Amino acid sequence: MSLSDLTDDLPARLLREERAGWEALREGRGAAHYGRKMTTDGAMIVPGAVLDRQQTVESLRDSGWDDFELHEPRLVRLGDHAGVLVYRAVATRGDVRYEAWMSTTYLWQDGGWKVAAHQQTPV
Repeated sequence: MSLSDLTDDLPARLLREERAGWEALREGRGAAHYGRKMTTDGAMIVPGAVLDRQQTVESLRDSGWDDFELHEPRLVRLGDHAGVLVYRAVATRGDVRYEAWMSTTYLWQDGGWKVAAHQQTPV
């Protein structure tokens, strides 16, 4: 993959990566997905906690969402091999509705996009 392949459509590429993570959560594969897709020193900042990669994987073993929507996505470029995808998410699990502003920092590493950090701020 050439550098132009990485940067020409970066917003769409990273939005596809983010949707793949949400799909994995909806299908009960969140732990496996983020176990593969997070950098070794990656972190998830969620309400009330900062989780390292292993803690993130453990927290997703019995967790998932019934449905989700991603709104207002935008990209902050961090050079040719990294970017921060910012968006508003609405997710449901049974009668529970969760709405938050989210940001996921992606890094091109080992031939693929990896999650270096993810942060959530409830709306």
